[in-house]
Amino acid sequence: MTAPRKGITRQEAVRRVLLGMTEDRAGYAALQTLLEEQFQATLHHQSARLTALADQVIAAVEPLDARRRQRVSLVTALLGPQGDMAQLFTLLQQDARTTAQRDWAALEQMVLECKRLNARNSDLLTEQYSIMQRVLHGEEDTYAPG
Repeated sequence: MTAPRKGITRQEAVRRVLLGMTEDRAGYAALQTLLEEQFQATLHHQSARLTALADQVIAAVEPLDARRRQRVSLVTALLGPQGDMAQLFTLLQQDARTTAQRDWAALEQMVLECKRLNARNSDLLTEQYSIMQRVLHGEEDTYAPG
C-alpha cells in the first residue's frame, strides 16, 4: 500500500472517505427530492419552476462530484491506481467494515435511483418537446405525396 498524500495520515484519509460517504447519502437524498420535484414540474408544464430546479440540481450535483473525485484520489493514494472501495474496507476493523460496506451498498443504490429518475425526467422532457414541435410545425410527412 502506498502512503496517502503528504500531510495526511492513512487514518485521516480513511476517515475522509467514510465522512464523504455519509455526506453523499444526504446529498443523494436531496437530489432524489429535486428530481421528483422536477418530474412534477415537467408534468404540469411549469417552465419557471423547471428553470429554478435545473439550477438547484446542478448545485446539488457539484458537491457530490467533488466528493467522488476526492474519494477516488484518496483511495488511489492509499491503495494505488487499481484500488477500490472493497479493498479500502478491508483496512477497517470488522464492525466498522460491516457498517461501511452496508453504507456503500446503500449509497450505490441511491446513485442508481438518481440515474433512473434523471433518465425518466429526460425522457419526459424529450417527449413533451417532440409533441410540442409536432403541434407547432406539423408532421413532416402529413401531406407527403403517396
